[in-house]
Amino acid sequence: MAEGHYDHSVSNGSIPPSPGPYPNGSTASDRIASPDAHAANGYTNGATSPTAAHGGMQPIQSQSQSQAQAPVIRKKLASWVGFSNLPNQVHRRAMRRGFHFVTMVVGESGLGKSTLINTLFETKLYGPKSVPQPGEDRGKTIQIESTSAEIEENGVRLKLTVVDTPGFGDFVNNDESWKPIVDNIEARFDAYLEQENRVNRSKLVDNRVHACIYFIQPTGHALKPIDVEFMRRLHTKVNLIPVIAKSDTLTEEEVVLFKQRILADIAHHGIQIFQPPQYENEDEETIQENEEIISKVPFAVVGSDSLVNSQDGRQVRGRAYPWGTIEVDNEAHCDFVKLRQMLVRTHMEELREHTNEVLYENYRTEKLRAMGVMQDETVFKETNPAVKQAEERAMHEAKLAKMEAEMKMVFQQKVQEKEQKLKQSEEELYSRHREMKEALEKQRLELEDKKRRIESGRPLTPEKGTKKRFGIGK
Repeated sequence: MAEGHYDHSVSNGSIPPSPGPYPNGSTASDRIASPDAHAANGYTNGATSPTAAHGGMQPIQSQSQSQAQAPVIRKKLASWVGFSNLPNQVHRRAMRRGFHFVTMVVGESGLGKSTLINTLFETKLYGPKSVPQPGEDRGKTIQIESTSAEIEENGVRLKLTVVDTPGFGDFVNNDESWKPIVDNIEARFDAYLEQENRVNRSKLVDNRVHACIYFIQPTGHALKPIDVEFMRRLHTKVNLIPVIAKSDTLTEEEVVLFKQRILADIAHHGIQIFQPPQYENEDEETIQENEEIISKVPFAVVGSDSLVNSQDGRQVRGRAYPWGTIEVDNEAHCDFVKLRQMLVRTHMEELREHTNEVLYENYRTEKLRAMGVMQDETVFKETNPAVKQAEERAMHEAKLAKMEAEMKMVFQQKVQEKEQKLKQSEEELYSRHREMKEALEKQRLELEDKKRRIESGRPLTPEKGTKKRFGIGK
């Protein structure tokens, strides 16, 4: 087998056959060819479908009529139609195309990031790292390194890409140490958005980060400021999965208290970490598995890709100490099994789906709006005619109410102007009346004065003095 590939086989070395949609292992041809199948489906006269049993095809309703009718009738078919085989079709297509998963590991050096990745996927993605010599230049920037490998298990091909961030948190000044990581995640979003905007989109390469495993130093106290700030910067762009690295350095009581404090810090700062989704009509076993996974967050893990001898003589993956052996795959020793179950076995597709439908869509919307691209939200919205008519009626009534309010405002404004003019005219009339009254009173006083003069015999006007004439001979 080629390097970078591994294969886990079942008992006979082949994939177990998936159960078909027919009872008792029967096939589609058996169901159709059997004469008893038509009699067992509940229809008479040889009818094989509900429409045939009623004498023919039913008329197809228009889209507007179907939207107006509610509720939707849900019923189980008594005979086999064929669309129950759709999951098998999707399975064949997925097997043909293969899968691609991109995960990012972030944490300080020496926390076992490379070892945990090798343990998760049981392949040597990372070899032993060389420790820099004293005085050797270790660099002052965070590097982004991607390692890809195609691995295969039971015929399922997975292209795994691991993005490592050596140098994070290793400097004296860690100000904006998260910026190269955020830029890398956004650059992957931009690259996918550019591919979507191409004319030919037949081959889309998805290099978006689907999960970010953040390694927390096992201090046993609380999250450090750099941990809080990093998760605050990235929780809206990537699925965050916090893990407590090298948890074998803590006791069981310290692990429980440390997890509680980490969850309290995460809730206090409003950080969203990935939670396994819960769907309707799930069986009790799946619900119980999800609850167990959620109860283990953040995962206290121990990584080891080497085999050691346990106390009972078994060959196990783990770490041997003078006081005993830590088994990686033992749930009583660490949470590695639950982490692998969520990340690989049960929720890898949910991680990809949440990245595509939530995180990327939010980033894409903000990016296009920042570029000035706006979209009418009602373009592709399916509406009910009755609801649409009610909305139009409400809009028309609102328009009439607005017009009525404007007309009332104009009327009140004109009334105020008219009242102001009438008030001004009234003041002018009062002023003229006052002036005329004063003039009449003055005339009355003059007439009374003249009357008194006449009655007393005094002349109405004073006598003029006689002028002396001067002439010759006079």
